[in-house]
Amino acid sequence: MAKKKAKIDSTFVLFDVTYEDGSLSSNRRVPAADLGGLDGDDPAKHIIEAQDREIALKSGRPRGPIKSLKRSPNQ
Repeated sequence: MAKKKAKIDSTFVLFDVTYEDGSLSSNRRVPAADLGGLDGDDPAKHIIEAQDREIALKSGRPRGPIKSLKRSPNQ
């Protein structure tokens, strides 16, 4: 009999991000497993900031600070 593999939660939550310079970024993906609990959606900001740093390293164009973020209605 084969062993069952543990299920991995691969669902994402989408966020719309507004930056302090007024630019927008829609449908940013954050793993659902990293959200919830006592912190709610607060970890999403840190995850998106980390994604922005990685993109900036590759593109050479840094993003500004995040002004606000909210869950995308396109879910």
